[in-house]
Amino acid sequence: MNRLYKTLMVLELAAALGAGLVGWTVTAQAAEAGTPAKPDVTRGQAIATQVCAACHGADGNSAGGAFPKLAGQHAEYIVKQLKDYKTQPGAKEPARKNAIMAGIAGALNDQDMVNVAAYFETQKAKPGYARDKNTVPVGQKIYRGGIADRGVPACAACHGATGMGVPVQYPRLSGQWSDYTAAQLTAFAQGTRNNSEPMHTIALRLNEAEVKAVADYIAGLH
Repeated sequence: MNRLYKTLMVLELAAALGAGLVGWTVTAQAAEAGTPAKPDVTRGQAIATQVCAACHGADGNSAGGAFPKLAGQHAEYIVKQLKDYKTQPGAKEPARKNAIMAGIAGALNDQDMVNVAAYFETQKAKPGYARDKNTVPVGQKIYRGGIADRGVPACAACHGATGMGVPVQYPRLSGQWSDYTAAQLTAFAQGTRNNSEPMHTIALRLNEAEVKAVADYIAGLH
């Protein structure tokens, strides 16, 4: 069933692109130069509506933790992640492995990515909340102070006290679904997501309870 769903998603995207439903075009000058033009938020919204909304919501606020919230995320970070789903020249496989996202990212050119990322960045993220009050103290301690004896730095050092992150380098975490954050920390630890060596090292030093606690705390940041 999952394989059929993935196949249908990719075919649907290909059909949308082939039909030119959203009019994704790049200016001749930008295409010739090989660099994206300035972001076109209107075209980005069209891409989001046609392609991204089913999983991430039309405004970037996904319905549940299976898919991340993209609303308010730094545009540069979104672009980087989209590129990481593609196998880059000289690489044997993409830095992030996901059959659906590989098909979607593979159908987007650099300008498409810039446009849709700019659109999501302008959207307002809906606030999240911590679900387990019993683990908040542990999650807060890790997020704000790290775990010194295991070499785990404070999450806030890179992602900010309120989880707003730093463009390009560090994503916004504020209000992100705890299930998604926990899944990504696990993927970093297991090496199934390998587009950040620092996060791989950090995640390896957290146990399952700590991963859940800090992910739940992050969900309530604002």
